[in-house]
Amino acid sequence: MSKAVAFSRYGGPEVLETVEIEEPHAGPGELRVRVRAAGVQPFDTAVRRGDVKGYVEVSFPQTVGNEFAGVVDEVGEGVTGWEAGAEVIAFTSMNACGEVVTVSDQNVVAKPPGMPWEHAGVLSVCGQTAHIALSALKVGAGDTVLIHGAAGGVGTMAVQLAREWGAAVVGTASERNHDYLRDLGAVPVAYGPGLVDRVRELAPQGVDAALDAAGRDAIAPSLELVEDRGRVGTIGDYVGSRQHGVAMLGGTRTAARLAELTQLYADGKLRIHVQRAYPFAEAALAHREVETGHVRGKVVLVAD
Repeated sequence: MSKAVAFSRYGGPEVLETVEIEEPHAGPGELRVRVRAAGVQPFDTAVRRGDVKGYVEVSFPQTVGNEFAGVVDEVGEGVTGWEAGAEVIAFTSMNACGEVVTVSDQNVVAKPPGMPWEHAGVLSVCGQTAHIALSALKVGAGDTVLIHGAAGGVGTMAVQLAREWGAAVVGTASERNHDYLRDLGAVPVAYGPGLVDRVRELAPQGVDAALDAAGRDAIAPSLELVEDRGRVGTIGDYVGSRQHGVAMLGGTRTAARLAELTQLYADGKLRIHVQRAYPFAEAALAHREVETGHVRGKVVLVAD
């Protein structure tokens, strides 16, 4: 048997528990990975609460987690290029928070040497989400992009990727995170009433694109600032997306995209900030912290 974090009913963080499951083994085209770290996303908490019923299918007891890093300990039939002992970063669907996890060999990249496990465990979801979103908004050299929730997990990655691609960035955040955003290369601005005027003062040349990585109260001001509605999008405001007719930004995660991100990290061009690491046994506390909405960077679960 093997241990995993799961929930057997919808509810608050307290419904999470460590359960015994049948130990998984690598099937054809798969690797089995002994997990060292797994990221916690707002999406995980939404699934646990039941907020996305009808969009995400669950089966109780439902395991959690979509990104992880660890050490390969089984190689399935037909897999080439990997062997036991390899350190990897991987992505999955609602199955990352366990002692051992099986994953398609198409969803795995090598962990850069020297990369801390806590960093490796949180790169895949926020990094790929930011990459997909900025690509959809056609952010590139010479643009000025407004990023809402710029100090969060996706926001942190989006600021750095936009800067790497040649764009200027204005990022919304609470004042306690303004120095953090400056360090990342963004011009910080406080969110809340008067945001549009503050952004216009900071970016008199105009704003070319806007990414809502905050998930609330960001689409309307973005539409006032960006002339092309097709260059405004959100990653989490389902209601606002329908109300204002702007894109829900999403796409397919790929190993190629993740490899690009890990190379940027290895080259010193992408920083990862972990606000706090919790042992897997304290997954409920990790979910509770993410639900505050005030996480700078990421929260991660680590193997005991």
